[in-house]
Amino acid sequence: MKALIELEESEGLQTLKKATYHKAYFIDDDMVIIVMDLGVGTSVPVFSRYAREIEQRLREKLGRKVRVIPKANDVRGLATHLLYPVRILGVNTLWLPDGSIEYVVRIPRRDERRLGNAKEVYERILSELLGKRTRIKSGY
Repeated sequence: MKALIELEESEGLQTLKKATYHKAYFIDDDMVIIVMDLGVGTSVPVFSRYAREIEQRLREKLGRKVRVIPKANDVRGLATHLLYPVRILGVNTLWLPDGSIEYVVRIPRRDERRLGNAKEVYERILSELLGKRTRIKSGY
């Protein structure tokens, strides 16, 4: 939060003036996920264009990977913003016999290479953000 305030005051990022901060998630020691509304809507390409500058400045300031995503009420919206530019085909909800719920995010096989080795990291991030175990499946 301190870094965001410094960016707004000293570097004059106009998008931060109308932004609403919700929460930050620290994943391991090398990644920070910041959930905030930038006041530009939730369209993925538009939001990403505004968030990219904030991410770059925070990456330089914090020395970690930073990802800014909007607050989403549904699993698909959250996965769409987090995994962009990977396309989301759908999200399945699995109700397991022990009463727990698990999500499966389906992506096209040809987009799997965009995730690369980070697939497990994104699964962990989605699981933490949603509070339920989440898997990413490709090959559809």
